[in-house]
Amino acid sequence: MTLPQISLLIVLLPLIAAAIVGLFGRHLPRASAHWLTIAGVGAAFVLSVIVFKATLNGYTANYNLYTWLTSGDIQFNVGFLIDNLTAMMMVVVTFVSLMVHVYTIGYMHEDPGYSRFFSYISLFTFSMLMLVMSNNFMQLFFGWEAVGLVSYLLIGFWYTRPTAIYANLKAFLVNRVGDFGFLLGIGMVLFYTGSLDYASVFQLAPSLADVQITLIPNLSWSLMTVTCILLFIGAMGKSAQVPLHVWLPDSMEGPTPISALIHAATMVTAGIFMVARMSPLFELSTTALSFVMIIGAITALFMGFLGIIQNDIKRVVAYSTLSQLGYMTVALGASAYSVAIFHLMTHAFFKALLFLAAGSVIMGMHHDQDIRNMGNLKKYMPVTWITSLIGSLALIGTPFFAGFYSKDSIIEAVALSNITGSGFAHFAVLAGVFVTAFYSFRLYFLVFHGKEKWRHDSHAHHDDSHDDHHGLSPTDDPHEPGWVVKLPLILLAIPSLFIGYIAIEPMLFGDFFKGVIVVNNEAHPAMEHLAHHFHEVLHSPVGMALHGLITLPFVLAAFGVLLSWFFYMKRPDIPAAIQKKLHVVNQILENKYGFDAFNERVFAGGAQMLGEKLWKIGDIQLIDGAVVNGTARLIGRISGKVRHLQSGLIYHYAFAMIIGVFLLLSIFNFPFFFKIN
Repeated sequence: MTLPQISLLIVLLPLIAAAIVGLFGRHLPRASAHWLTIAGVGAAFVLSVIVFKATLNGYTANYNLYTWLTSGDIQFNVGFLIDNLTAMMMVVVTFVSLMVHVYTIGYMHEDPGYSRFFSYISLFTFSMLMLVMSNNFMQLFFGWEAVGLVSYLLIGFWYTRPTAIYANLKAFLVNRVGDFGFLLGIGMVLFYTGSLDYASVFQLAPSLADVQITLIPNLSWSLMTVTCILLFIGAMGKSAQVPLHVWLPDSMEGPTPISALIHAATMVTAGIFMVARMSPLFELSTTALSFVMIIGAITALFMGFLGIIQNDIKRVVAYSTLSQLGYMTVALGASAYSVAIFHLMTHAFFKALLFLAAGSVIMGMHHDQDIRNMGNLKKYMPVTWITSLIGSLALIGTPFFAGFYSKDSIIEAVALSNITGSGFAHFAVLAGVFVTAFYSFRLYFLVFHGKEKWRHDSHAHHDDSHDDHHGLSPTDDPHEPGWVVKLPLILLAIPSLFIGYIAIEPMLFGDFFKGVIVVNNEAHPAMEHLAHHFHEVLHSPVGMALHGLITLPFVLAAFGVLLSWFFYMKRPDIPAAIQKKLHVVNQILENKYGFDAFNERVFAGGAQMLGEKLWKIGDIQLIDGAVVNGTARLIGRISGKVRHLQSGLIYHYAFAMIIGVFLLLSIFNFPFFFKIN
């Protein structure tokens, strides 16, 4: 079997499994739902590893499978671009998806929509693979919209819950805002290059670097700046950057496995991948890079603050996702695309681990998600405890853990960047280290250490549950789920420990992304300086980790962990007092900076008011009132007048006929009389 055939199978196997289970799942044994989809995704993972090994040996491919549409001189093709970036994403997506599929057997075993859920997550995997393997903008947009559509189905999977329906509609609509910008960006690319093929567009891009366009009279803009910002607006929607981030925390209404899949390896990483793939375009606009960096810095810091006050275990992890996506976006803005992709990869493993561990806790607590009702779960759930600890240490950037290598590289790259906004971004990512450590270990300590709160004040602070269960009774003990849940946790913990150590040199300072990611080192020298620092000062991943023990990020992370331990293990009265004292700040955080209220009042309320006015004025008054009913009234009035002419007397009709004939003769003979005169 050739590598192009293998690549096609990687995409088709999850799709075929999703179609069989989705269409015929009701008529097949229940277990066939997970066996078929796991076989499809598992085979896709094995084949992805084969392709990845081939790319490490120099294999690349760019080919079209077939032409979907031809319009004039423009062809819309479906094809694949296989290089190191694509192959790495394929391995990450299929591996995390495989872990989620296996985990789902345990998490969803009692759910009546068991087959439907497996069909959806397999279809989700297919959509993401189509996105990352595309060799043109049209197919990229197809995958882009497909992951959005399937995420709508998955977030609202429990469609009988109003909160789930609200959440999936919110996700769908907010993403449409970003996608509108993305589509305009693709339109700009097509209009000025005459092609949607990556290779053709990237080849023509340098010749368009100095092109100016006029969007507003007497005001010219750089074509590349406008195009890149429009493309990035699409990434802001998918990768949940401020202000298009509001959908992501609410997506927790979906089952935990899909939270892990959306937030770890698929959908939210699509925007980061897209900007890295478009590096030949973004390198031509420093203004666009500055915009990207500032948006990422705001997201990284201010979304982290929101994680501090969350009490739902999944929402804490969700806000950490928002913050980490901000870190990746900051790296993109610093022209450190390879660092952003590196953090995308390490984050995929430890974030999937943290979400699946949170799901394990939720199952152990009989579907109570409030961390204030937990405590000392390490005694009852040792595997979940140790894997959660590994994930948390990786998240806060502990030296030697996967997250350390990627997160520290982002901080260093931003410090070395010369792009406008890098000073603010450096402050934001440094402050974010402390904030991340604080809220991550607040969650860890409240869940796995301290008093067993369910024995004493169960439901005292209980929020709305995401299931029909209502947590543990005072006599129940939490329980560790079976191996079908624990095995994915262990398998995800392994790369969360080691993948950063293994991958940092080839991905950041080697030739792994050579010819794939383009960086103008003269204009944006951050990566060149970072490589020099690594080779001349740190020498190796071990040297980097040892040096990390004496750097400011490690001090900030350690201080965040210690402060969290002191506040929530020793003096829980202090956080309560601070919350009471700073009630205004707390209220701002509780209101999520007012983004939701603003959107609901201005955009949703404005759209509703506009629709109401259009309905009342346009529909009722103009169409129904003037056009439909007005026409009927006019005809009625005319017919009322004409009715009087129908007397029923024959001499009236004869007189009317004579007058009519006279008028007709006068009209037809008028030109004749005109000529005589």
